[in-house]
Amino acid sequence: MTADQDARVLAEDPMANADDTLLWLERTGTRQYVGRSSRGGEVRIGSLGDPDAFTPGELLKIALGACSGLSSDAALARRLGDDVQVTIRVGGLSHPTEDRYPALAEVMEVDLTSLDDAARDRLLTVVHRSVDEHCTVGRTLEHGATTTLTVAGER
Repeated sequence: MTADQDARVLAEDPMANADDTLLWLERTGTRQYVGRSSRGGEVRIGSLGDPDAFTPGELLKIALGACSGLSSDAALARRLGDDVQVTIRVGGLSHPTEDRYPALAEVMEVDLTSLDDAARDRLLTVVHRSVDEHCTVGRTLEHGATTTLTVAGER
């Protein structure tokens, strides 16, 4: 789909997702939900301290790191091998009174010692460019996105 077609579909159906994937959450307890996709994925969501669950803020940070990893994966694997080990640490504290994250940070850990200086610099340039151009989550956070909430049945 072209960008114009995507915009048109979104205007017609603000709940549309890529590949017609359905996404929803189901309440499983007090301040506890399970996020689901029509592809069978599940993630437990809860409050800080809930065992085996992520907070929404943790999921936001993980989504950012995952997007950076997926955006740069081909370049890393092409130059370092399909079995390249990559760890992406993510973080950022919420503002104490504003209920938002003023800054998020990522650190991509990957062993580049097998590369000479020139190859290392080229790979780093490609990784940064790939993330800057293709990480939808990062681009959304940097450019801001509008959000809407409709409660079913409201007028």
